[in-house]
Amino acid sequence: MNTMTLWHISGWGFAALASAAVLVGFSKTAVSGANTVSLAIFAAVLPARASTGVLLPVLIAGDVLAVLTYRRHAHWPTLWRLFPAVAAGVVAGTLFLMWAGDGVVRTSIGAILLLMAGVTLWRRRRPQGAGGPDEPGVGGADGPGAGGPDEPDAAAGRAGRAKARSYGVLGGFTTMVANAGGPVMSMYLLSAGFQKLGFLGTSAFFFLIVNLSKVPFSAGLGLIDGRSLLLDAALAVFVVPGALIGKWAVNRINQRLFEQLVIAATIVGGLQLLLR
Repeated sequence: MNTMTLWHISGWGFAALASAAVLVGFSKTAVSGANTVSLAIFAAVLPARASTGVLLPVLIAGDVLAVLTYRRHAHWPTLWRLFPAVAAGVVAGTLFLMWAGDGVVRTSIGAILLLMAGVTLWRRRRPQGAGGPDEPGVGGADGPGAGGPDEPDAAAGRAGRAKARSYGVLGGFTTMVANAGGPVMSMYLLSAGFQKLGFLGTSAFFFLIVNLSKVPFSAGLGLIDGRSLLLDAALAVFVVPGALIGKWAVNRINQRLFEQLVIAATIVGGLQLLLR
């Protein structure tokens, strides 16, 4: 059966979804947070509730490609600090969805994303010599192998653990209610001082594990079924060229531009959610 007919999607609608799938691949291997635009496209073309179930396997396809690309650069101590807080955020997001309507959810997430971007921009305005542990590493290491120490300063210690808990809860909350945890985690990893490859490797494993854990819940809610998987099969092929473009581009983006693009993508995603 024709997938477009099954979902009553026009040619332009499918083209928009395919473009969003390309952007998912690009965001997973280059500019994390850019897939908030994909979230908005899926919700515009498909019914809002169904769009979350269709988008999840597409995101997982991008996560797999990102892990294969950056698996050597993941920082596991940071991941282990995040996961308990993320689990709490997922529970909070589930409870929130029990009473909040779509408008409240979109407004809340958009406000959170803009707040995180604002905090990060404020920190970047401080003199670099006085930055301390919260200052993102934006030194001269711009090449493909750029990276600070294995343990980013802001990811260790009591303050780092407190930051991981707060961002982890927000990340779990936003990924549960709208597949929009990427920008929150992007802000955390930037503020913790991760360089490009450590940032991408750590976020790749984080989202692969988190998104896979959401599959049984989405299936139980009827958001993932044979019809949605058929559409996913047609869209997954478009994730691959996006990931390849991202892998090519990330080696040509210096650290400062990389951070600016991540923050810009977060702001765009937050505004989209607030203005929809």
